[in-house]
Amino acid sequence: MDRDLLRQSLNCHGSSLLSLLRSEQQDNPHFRSLLGSAAEPTRGPPPQQPLQGRKEKRVDNIEIQKFISKKADLLFALSWKSDAPATSEINEDSEDHYAVMPPLEQFMEIPSMDRRELFFRDIERGDIVIGRISSIREFGFFMVLICLGSGIMRDIAHLEITALCPLRDVPSHSNHGDPLSYYQTGDIIRAGIKDIDRYHEKLAVSLYSSSLPPHLSGIKLGVISSEELPLYYRRSVELNSNSLESYENIMQSSLGFVNPGVVEFLLEKLGIDESNPPSLMRGLQSKNFSEDDFASALRKKQSASWALKCILISGFHQYLL
Repeated sequence: MDRDLLRQSLNCHGSSLLSLLRSEQQDNPHFRSLLGSAAEPTRGPPPQQPLQGRKEKRVDNIEIQKFISKKADLLFALSWKSDAPATSEINEDSEDHYAVMPPLEQFMEIPSMDRRELFFRDIERGDIVIGRISSIREFGFFMVLICLGSGIMRDIAHLEITALCPLRDVPSHSNHGDPLSYYQTGDIIRAGIKDIDRYHEKLAVSLYSSSLPPHLSGIKLGVISSEELPLYYRRSVELNSNSLESYENIMQSSLGFVNPGVVEFLLEKLGIDESNPPSLMRGLQSKNFSEDDFASALRKKQSASWALKCILISGFHQYLL
């Protein structure tokens, strides 16, 4: 079992999930030991209460917790991932591989206030954001975010979310002179999240790669061109100009949607091993089926049987005549 993932889930959902897990997984010896260690109180002084003003993640749907508790032995199994590292999430802009879609929330008419609240709830340090410089001051520059460059793809272009890039987080492009002289109002900037004030909804970003996690450290930060904007954002802009398009139509018109190798590509991207296929249906978990048991092979066998039967019936009638 993945102990770290289990602890993350318990930290997110709280004591209600812990109670459900103890009830559903009481006969599982692995979970008995895991839940025992996860439930032990931490040593030392009692944990401090969260600050009154801080926004906490809300989990209101008990059905999700019931699902997690019932499928926990499958969800937290180590067999889900292969030993091969997953493809970097940033290398997603090849529409030949799979269908890259606009954010789903664009089709859902979610109020701007809710989208803004969810953005500040989920954004984390090390995430990549992209925006346009709105003003340049002696202490840094402000940028208005237009999209995310990593993590969850969100529709934020119209939320007027502003981030500050302090002067100390702007690399110098020469030995002398003002580092800010390289930038102009309207430049498109890719930056890493450095600090978050969730209550006051303030962000600080950095143009140094040290602000990014290791798997994103190779991403270029700084000024980028419009051609370097994420493909999902460009699709989002196209959708805004033609709001009558449905999710299905956009997906089916994507070149990557009809790619014969899309399943294999996405499995490799997610780091899932086909030789030990995971499933949340217990009867299918880690089962490998013979090619003859798949629908296409069974249909061929059935068609051949029917054809032979028809030939025999036809020959019998010819004999009677």
